[in-house]
Amino acid sequence: MATRRVPLVLLACGSFNPITNQHMRLFELARDHMHSTGQYQVVGGIVSPVSDGYGKQGLVLAKHRIAMAKLALQSSNWVTVDEWESQQPDWTETVVTMRYHYGRILKEYEGHVEQDDFNGNSISLPSPRPQLKLLCGADFLDTFKIPGLWQDDHVEEVAGRFGLVCVSRGGLQPERAVHESDTLSRHSQNIFLVREWVRNETSATEVRRALRRGVSVKYLIPDSVIDYIHQHNLYTEDSERTNEGMVLRPLAKQAQQPVKSLDD
Repeated sequence: MATRRVPLVLLACGSFNPITNQHMRLFELARDHMHSTGQYQVVGGIVSPVSDGYGKQGLVLAKHRIAMAKLALQSSNWVTVDEWESQQPDWTETVVTMRYHYGRILKEYEGHVEQDDFNGNSISLPSPRPQLKLLCGADFLDTFKIPGLWQDDHVEEVAGRFGLVCVSRGGLQPERAVHESDTLSRHSQNIFLVREWVRNETSATEVRRALRRGVSVKYLIPDSVIDYIHQHNLYTEDSERTNEGMVLRPLAKQAQQPVKSLDD
């Protein structure tokens, strides 16, 4: 009897400032790769834009980033935009966002596995529990090495409890990032590296730069998103100065963590 595939939801966290065709392409690449393992059935994708509390320079308001992502993903029948993280008053650690979504997914799953038989008795259907994995670009793995950006136990939970699907971009070598981290190496079987053979170097930073300079971004981001940006006059020289000189909230938050004494 064939083993039933594990239902899998892919979660992408980030600024999405603005969402690009490359962001959406990551989901398609990751789904194909995870299906090719024979272990997983991708049942959904979630785009979770960061809150305004992140403090990154040039970050436009979350309401705009959410609206643009929803417009862009109208063409997808399996990837949705979730507003929970964007509505938090402070920046939310990635692992906290993952816990929230996994709790929601499990609740939905448990509601489906309990079904009534012909006599009206509740029965549990033998079905693999769904999993949630973090979808990211290869550059994301390098953020684990930035001093003060991640708590060690959070890296452990993201890689060990949940897992990562990492799509390589450009010349970055995610294998090296995994090799150089003891934590990532320990959970390497839970880190899926996807090679992007059709190179697409579109970055939101370059899109914003083009928009500031009044040059075309057609075919880099969806037309509906371009229209929205022009309609709301986003990504100007003024908007790029938003949060200028601010310390990124993850770094500021980590700096406030109490230092453990040697006796702990």
